[in-house]
Parts: sequence; structure tokens; C-alpha cells
Amino acid sequence: MPVLSMFYGVIIKMNPRLTRVKALPNYVLQVEFQNGECGQFDVKPYLEIGIFRQLKEKGYFSRARVSLGTVNWPNGQDFCPDTLYENSRSSGIPN
Repeated sequence: MPVLSMFYGVIIKMNPRLTRVKALPNYVLQVEFQNGECGQFDVKPYLEIGIFRQLKEKGYFSRARVSLGTVNWPNGQDFCPDTLYENSRSSGIPN
């Protein structure tokens, strides 16, 4: 369940942040979030867009790391943690 936060009297829904990531074959990320939920995030739809093109290199794609609650790569590619959470297919399988 998303965390609720109060900001100037407004309740803000906050999705859990990423705690673990593993690059799988076929440009899929196995992800685990703060709340223990696990899922798979398909990166293929992004591979022809700007800076994400470099992720087509499988060796580079496999260098995915968790930083500041999301996934990133050495040359600055990253995804919004909300995008990862909301668009991951639930797998229920820990990394």
C-alpha cells in the first residue's frame, strides 16, 4: 500500500521506492520495493527513445543499480520510481 504523507495540509500518495533490481534477459528488470512487493518492469518500449538507446547493449543494460530509490545506469539513464512501481507486473518472486 502506498505511503501517505502530509505536505502543507495536503495528503500525498507516495509509492514505495525500489530496494533491489536485477537485469534479466530480454530487457526486463526484476524489481523489489520497500513494501516487499516484487515485479518485472519491461524496458523494451523505451529502447528507441533518446538516452535509453544505450540500454540496447546487453552488457550495459546488465549494469542496472539501485540509487535513491530507483534504478539507474552509469551514464545517467534512470526511471521514475513511480513509473517502476505502477508499471511493473507483479511476480511475487523475490530477487
